[in-house]
Amino acid sequence: MTAPFTHLDRRGVLLGVGAYVTWGLFPAFWPLLDPAAPIEVLAHRILWTLVLMAVVLSLLHRWSDLRGLALRHWLTVTAAAVCIAVNWGVFIYGVAIGHVVEIALGYYMSPLVSVLLGVVVLRERPRVLEWVALAVATSAVLIISVSNGSPPWLGLALAVSFGVYGLLKKAVPLSSAAGLTAEGVVLGPLAAVLIVVLQIGGTGTLLNHGAWHIVLLIAAGPVTALPLVLYGAAARRIPLTTLGTLMYLTPTLQFLWGVLVVGEAMPAVRWAGFALVWLALAILTVDLVRAARAGRDRLTERQPVRSTT
Repeated sequence: MTAPFTHLDRRGVLLGVGAYVTWGLFPAFWPLLDPAAPIEVLAHRILWTLVLMAVVLSLLHRWSDLRGLALRHWLTVTAAAVCIAVNWGVFIYGVAIGHVVEIALGYYMSPLVSVLLGVVVLRERPRVLEWVALAVATSAVLIISVSNGSPPWLGLALAVSFGVYGLLKKAVPLSSAAGLTAEGVVLGPLAAVLIVVLQIGGTGTLLNHGAWHIVLLIAAGPVTALPLVLYGAAARRIPLTTLGTLMYLTPTLQFLWGVLVVGEAMPAVRWAGFALVWLALAILTVDLVRAARAGRDRLTERQPVRSTT
């Protein structure tokens, strides 16, 4: 008997790369929905993701997963839905105002926020290198705050909302598809009402900017679901440490988009802050890889030795 993931699945790696590259290219998609305001874009993203996931769950015959969900789990789903809506909304708003680099910073900090939440909420005992990574990341935020003249609120909001979302998801016994559908069930009616209100009020863009604009608004659903499907497939094939390392593709592509395409300014102090963030992530990654290897070694030692006779 061998430990799982002994041989790295190339297809799993490609699926993971596909998920993170898709997320990394999101800043290129949301501007295509102009002149829709960020709040309208968010509403369409929620509504059409729900429609798509409802179809998927119907094809999988898994609606029973939601019908059997306890009230306390529905309350957790509601809290998770609010967190992911905040995350999506901040992302869309950040892209709209040209703060893509700060968005990238938020996703660079997400693993570090997850470690911090584990300490504060779950009372986990961080390893020494995790403490070092958190200290370095805190220094980075302080330096970037000095560079900006204020804390990077958008990045912090993204990192915290995504970290809390992940924490809440652990408490709900649903698959990724059923979980995303449940969150849509909570938020979808509100999104639909908001779209109608905006349209009646004359600020909605669904019906008066041509067929292509309608297609793009509806496409917000598949665009949201595609990387989640790729990620879920990758998670079943490769170790989480590998998947966690690949995740840095997303903020790196967003960072490059912000600097090279949007043309955001990167003064020396801001470069120094990002350098510290990258150092913190390097420390955290090394620690996670070491911990994963130690875990595999312990698992191997427990395996019975097969007789060759």
